[in-house]
Amino acid sequence: MERGKVIVEKVGGKSTVTKCFSKYPLKFIIPRKVGSSETDAVWIYTITYGGGIVSGDSIACDITVGDGCTTVLTTQASTKVYKAVGSKSSEQVLEARVGSNAFLAVIPDPVTCFSTAKYSQRQVFKVVSDSSLLLVDWITSGRHERGEKWDFDLYKSTNHIFHNGDEPLFLDTVFLEQGTHAGIAERMQDYQVIAMVILLGPKLKLIQNQIQEDVKKIMSQSLHMPTIGSRQYSNRHTDHCLTKPSFVASCSIFGPKGIGVVTRIAAMTTESVYNFLQHQLSSMEPLLGVKPYS
Repeated sequence: MERGKVIVEKVGGKSTVTKCFSKYPLKFIIPRKVGSSETDAVWIYTITYGGGIVSGDSIACDITVGDGCTTVLTTQASTKVYKAVGSKSSEQVLEARVGSNAFLAVIPDPVTCFSTAKYSQRQVFKVVSDSSLLLVDWITSGRHERGEKWDFDLYKSTNHIFHNGDEPLFLDTVFLEQGTHAGIAERMQDYQVIAMVILLGPKLKLIQNQIQEDVKKIMSQSLHMPTIGSRQYSNRHTDHCLTKPSFVASCSIFGPKGIGVVTRIAAMTTESVYNFLQHQLSSMEPLLGVKPYS
């Protein structure tokens, strides 16, 4: 497994990359500055030669965010996973350590698996009591312009968060595989994107509260059924029963004292998820230098 490694530490009071190493096919792009000069955040873009992940690729990345540092790990475009060659699968592994009063934002564009692709990713985060973590993990149904919708063979995404070493805080796996009796497309129906957003730690408390309130409003509006006493009920109740919401989201808290919030999304368009992320994360501009997904 080819590895890349980045260490961010405080140097002269600023978050600074003190070590950076990558090996083909992985490459890091680290701009000198993103956003306001007053913002103390290191941005790391991960790219792969060839513009995507090739069948058989096995890539690993280690990120260490030192005490008091802020780091953003992102991509320049969606992560394309090319068609599988024979039985070969592709995999990516991210291992990250987030120090005291440190903040790591993992905000990639979505994964897009081509027809027949076989892909798995595993992301492990080790945090302490006052670490903060933003994680966005999402996948689209494929290349719509080529008629590919949930046409890949296998997709597996595992996210584990451990607290103070090896204490499990959050353990999650999404597994999609073509079945003998029902394919992924049949099970997903009209939904073309699934996403998960994790907000953990003290720096994200206000956003945690905001996203929970907003998801309640979104779902109460999209799932609202008129009462029987409503004048419009008799004409519209059938339509409401048959209309599938185009955007579905749920929130739940996890961890001691509810220190984390996970939001899960299923949507009919990629654009609607981008819009949701832009809106929910826009208040992070002072921390990160720019608004995520803007």
